[in-house]
Amino acid sequence: MDIKEILNQKRLQIEEALLHCMLHDEGTLAQHIKAMRYSLFAGGKRVRPILCLAATESLGLDSGPFLPVACGLECIHTYSLIHDDLPAMDNDEMRRGKPTNHVVFGEAEAILAGDGLLTFAFELFSNPELSEYVTDGERLRLIHTIARAAGSLGMVGGQAVDIVSEGKPISFEMLRFIHSHKTGALITASVQAGAILGQATQEQFQALTTYGQNIGLAFQIVDDLLNVVGTAEELGKATGSDAERQKATYPSFFGIEITRKKANEAVDNAIAALSGFDGKADFLRGLANYILTRKR
Repeated sequence: MDIKEILNQKRLQIEEALLHCMLHDEGTLAQHIKAMRYSLFAGGKRVRPILCLAATESLGLDSGPFLPVACGLECIHTYSLIHDDLPAMDNDEMRRGKPTNHVVFGEAEAILAGDGLLTFAFELFSNPELSEYVTDGERLRLIHTIARAAGSLGMVGGQAVDIVSEGKPISFEMLRFIHSHKTGALITASVQAGAILGQATQEQFQALTTYGQNIGLAFQIVDDLLNVVGTAEELGKATGSDAERQKATYPSFFGIEITRKKANEAVDNAIAALSGFDGKADFLRGLANYILTRKR
């Protein structure tokens, strides 16, 4: 399996779906929608929507009808990046090799662009056309799962704790809390969304949840590593920012080599969680391994 080629194919599938469903920058709201589209189409790995579709496919279903849900997950992720980059947050000026949203459009427009993307995501999740493929109960469960992961008990809460923890000594347990909420929650929910759409059994849902939690952890650990050993050219943003802001990270707790081992352990645990799945889950297994070797 050429994981990079399959990832690229799935990324292009997501890109096409985003172009199809996203609002157009014309009319009275042209500037606002232009700001939304600027970050949404600035390039990206599209990991979360890909995970959603791959989880559905691991259960033997065609993921095509669920592309709007996948696009909604990418909208939420992009909104979080816009807001994370703001001067009041991480104050970053580059993202994916381009000036960040607030640098181009100003802080007010960037905030509203993020707000627009977040809300538009739930418009996609609640589209009545999905009723042809899932029950109303399943769609409600999907929306509840994603909302919980994106909000104060998930991604937003993780960011809030991360901000108040900057420059302060924190325990490893608190670092795990930040990582599992700020990054891991939406990654796990993306896998869970695919499981719900794929009509997983309770056992399958739990296995895919464990998979999502572990690749979410691995993803963040590798992010911590890349901030230390990566280059700005590879990442498309500044490196060394974690140390500059005195943020607690896996490398700051354990050093580079032990941190690499912990990333490997998380990936091993993710793959082990899929032991009850057949070859239809091979892409999920390959994606877990790919996370270890990514450069951005």
